[in-house]
Amino acid sequence: MEMSVYNDIIDCIHAFNSRKCLPKLVETYPGIPVNTLGSILSQDYQKKMKKCHHQRYSTSSVEKYYQRYLQDVSAGKECVILSLADEIDLSPALTARIILEKHLSVTKHDGQSASRSQVTQMMRDTTLIEDPVLAAEVHYCVLDDDHYGPLVDCIKHSVGHEYEFKLKRKLDSLDLAYIGEEEMRARGYDKTPDIKMEVPIAVNGHVVNWIESKASFGDEHSHKGYEKDQFWSYWNRFGPGMVIYWFGYIKELDVNREKGIMLMDDFPANIVTMDPLQR
Repeated sequence: MEMSVYNDIIDCIHAFNSRKCLPKLVETYPGIPVNTLGSILSQDYQKKMKKCHHQRYSTSSVEKYYQRYLQDVSAGKECVILSLADEIDLSPALTARIILEKHLSVTKHDGQSASRSQVTQMMRDTTLIEDPVLAAEVHYCVLDDDHYGPLVDCIKHSVGHEYEFKLKRKLDSLDLAYIGEEEMRARGYDKTPDIKMEVPIAVNGHVVNWIESKASFGDEHSHKGYEKDQFWSYWNRFGPGMVIYWFGYIKELDVNREKGIMLMDDFPANIVTMDPLQR
């Protein structure tokens, strides 16, 4: 995908100004896969939340939200936190976490914040929340949030494994020798791409010693982070390699092929394998 198309999609997302605008995006861009549009939407929404959520965590804001929650629940209203999240333009899961943290500090910790791990555990399993109304409210938020929260984390983890399996199945079908992350860790490697080729392959004239599978769209923000934290580390240890962004990527980011990091949106159809018996 060219940068101009990506920027147009981002402008469209901002114009819709809704975390549930995916159907509108699909209608607006019929030629772009839904997984690609969904990944772009989620990435943009998460960046938006990172920029604004600290403002929502101010002491005055938290107190205001909690009092609003108590008042609406007392009035017999339902989906209170979900409605509040939409009103303040914050992720439902993040809003639920704010209310839950405040509730625990008031009822269990004498004004002191509950531990992060305790709150996270309750977000993952709302049956651990003693207040049944709050438990239901948090549960609604987790289920409704398409971009944040424990349910989304589980889905992303599952999809990531699905595409890693797809990659391995393709390598197996081609009878290519490789090892995965678990075996690499067992051998003592500290930096582990998803696949390390035991025998290198060549793609479009470029040698590939390792493959990283990303079940997401490669936008500039995420790609630069991956380059810094992962890709160049793999390059330093194993030489040139290939990154597959299964949901597409911005073409202008593919600038390091000659240096040894090649971007693809699928496993390449034409590869060259080395014949160890040939001289």
